[in-house]
Amino acid sequence: MSTLDATRAELALLVLYLNKAEARDKICRAIQYGSKFVSKGEPGTAQNVDKSTSLARKVFRLFKFVNDLHTLISPPPKGSPLPLILLGKSKNALLSTFLFLDQVVWAGRTGIYKNKERTELISKISLFCWMGSSACTTLIELAELARISASLKKLEKELKRADKYEDEQYRNKLKQSNDRLLSLVKSSMDIVVAIGLLQLAPKKVTPRVTGACGFITSLISCYQLLPATSKSKTP
Repeated sequence: MSTLDATRAELALLVLYLNKAEARDKICRAIQYGSKFVSKGEPGTAQNVDKSTSLARKVFRLFKFVNDLHTLISPPPKGSPLPLILLGKSKNALLSTFLFLDQVVWAGRTGIYKNKERTELISKISLFCWMGSSACTTLIELAELARISASLKKLEKELKRADKYEDEQYRNKLKQSNDRLLSLVKSSMDIVVAIGLLQLAPKKVTPRVTGACGFITSLISCYQLLPATSKSKTP
């Protein structure tokens, strides 16, 4: 393959990636929290970028609550333990509520909904819902990592002296473990972001800490949305 063909292929993947509304939202999220980190919560250009990007992102999330609502009422995967099913449904319910209330917040911030005090109250309730969904995700990822770890140990015993990295099933389980670990890091840091936005611990979780954690989780989300072919090329 020539350099031009390789460039075309890479650009085609980039176009495919940027065509996703979710990918554009996460890129804007990185800009939002990067600006929050730079501003340190103080008035200025960076804070203006933070606020304007936050409002713009809400447009990407219009009617997105339907996705989690659909998952909530759909039957769970077969073989899933009851505690994981309950955690998963709780996560879907909380995230769907957050996304629905976020639309009301958007209407309030743009002037469509005139009650400012109620808009701020709804904003806080929505953030608590998001924090709750992130906590549920963290518990789910911990449980799934424990299950995958048990499966890996079982496979290692079965393979004995054979090269475990040559076994496709072992490699798939290892990849699942890595993906789950990354999701665990993301959801744990998102809890910190929610605490910062709600100002539950203003002395410890400052705007700068909130911005740093939000920026990192945004980059993780951007990576998770990459096509599988692009991920395989990442060193």
